[in-house]
Amino acid sequence: MHKVNIIDKLAQCKEHWKPLVLVELNGQYIKIAKFKGAFTWHRHENEEEMFFVVKGTLRIEFRNKAVELKENEFIVVPRGVEHRSVAEEEVEVMLFEPKTTLNTGSELS
Repeated sequence: MHKVNIIDKLAQCKEHWKPLVLVELNGQYIKIAKFKGAFTWHRHENEEEMFFVVKGTLRIEFRNKAVELKENEFIVVPRGVEHRSVAEEEVEVMLFEPKTTLNTGSELS
């Protein structure tokens, strides 16, 4: 049992799109990451994924719409839903997802 300072941990993230696991909680990982640019289209067949924006603006694109998230906002992407994350400028995020989740899921074109 120890406290975690998210800002300090985010300072340790040096590569975009490479999440850092903070803790495991009930079979879930709580991760932080920095995003910049567009990630690949993908989906997670068996897992839901939550994106919480700590700093910046993140757009989650779906095949039929896009949702823009600003600081202190989050979205849950249901399992099986195609999506990709887009950050025009660097954004800092916290991710909540099952341990088994691969960040690329099932990659799509």
